[in-house]
Amino acid sequence: MRSWANLNGFESNDIARFRFTVLKHVYEYGWKAAVSAFSVKKSTLFDWKRQYEKSGKKLNSLVPKSTRPHCTRTMATDVRLLELIKSIRQEHGNVGKMKLKPFLDAYAASLGISTYGFDKIGRIIRRNHYYFDRPKRRKPRQLLQPRLKRTPRQSVPGYIEMDAITLYVLNRKLYFVTAIDIVTKLAWCKLVPSLSSIQAKLALEEFRAYCPYPIREIQTDNGHEFLAEFETYLQGQNIPHQFIYPRSPRINGVVERFNRTIQDEFLSRCDELYTQDWDKFQTKLTRYLLWYNTQRPHYSLKYMTPAAYLQQLKT
Repeated sequence: MRSWANLNGFESNDIARFRFTVLKHVYEYGWKAAVSAFSVKKSTLFDWKRQYEKSGKKLNSLVPKSTRPHCTRTMATDVRLLELIKSIRQEHGNVGKMKLKPFLDAYAASLGISTYGFDKIGRIIRRNHYYFDRPKRRKPRQLLQPRLKRTPRQSVPGYIEMDAITLYVLNRKLYFVTAIDIVTKLAWCKLVPSLSSIQAKLALEEFRAYCPYPIREIQTDNGHEFLAEFETYLQGQNIPHQFIYPRSPRINGVVERFNRTIQDEFLSRCDELYTQDWDKFQTKLTRYLLWYNTQRPHYSLKYMTPAAYLQQLKT
């Protein structure tokens, strides 16, 4: 649909000036000559002429008007579904339309109303400005030792990628160790007092206790937190340890994506990091990880949850 600007008037509008040229030709040589010379339909020409003369031959009357329909369709929405979309994006960050749809389907079914498609959910987010978190720039980590150049393809659970997150809150550094299975996307995160090999080992022990299946292999970057005590622990448990190639965080892509997700959906929105109420923070972190592993749909799992995908692998 075309809409022509009418702000600067006749002088700055080429179409209006063309119409005026055609009408001058009409008044001087007649309408048949104008139709032949400018390839304009007779009906169109007389519409311009009638509009021009009706306005008292004002030049601005030749400026094209907007072709937008007077009556346009409005999107029919249910306020309850709008509130659900808004509440999820407020609580868990900018959750996309693909991940919102399973929640919307279930809620609409419980209300006995029709659900919305992906495109309509996206339009609702844009038109209602349901954007509550600003994207943040992050510097890539510098890696040290050349090792693994690409992640091996895996189809059996137990291949774990691990990494660390450093946040600056109130001029203080906060450290987190993260882990995720690249097959099932089962994830874990632990707040640690420092990025030491002992703390990385403790985080791995917690994840092993939480994980319902044995861990076969660990992949990390070349950070010092994954050496010393951590390396010794893996050797004692007969778990192979793979280091990725330097300056290539894409090789650790699964855990790097989880790092961003947990920061966008939880850490950057958690007030307890600023009030330093660590007990309450730990409770909320545990609740978020439970939601992430058992309720949140994952694109890479075809919008299944890690728990549901693991159950499917078992059957």
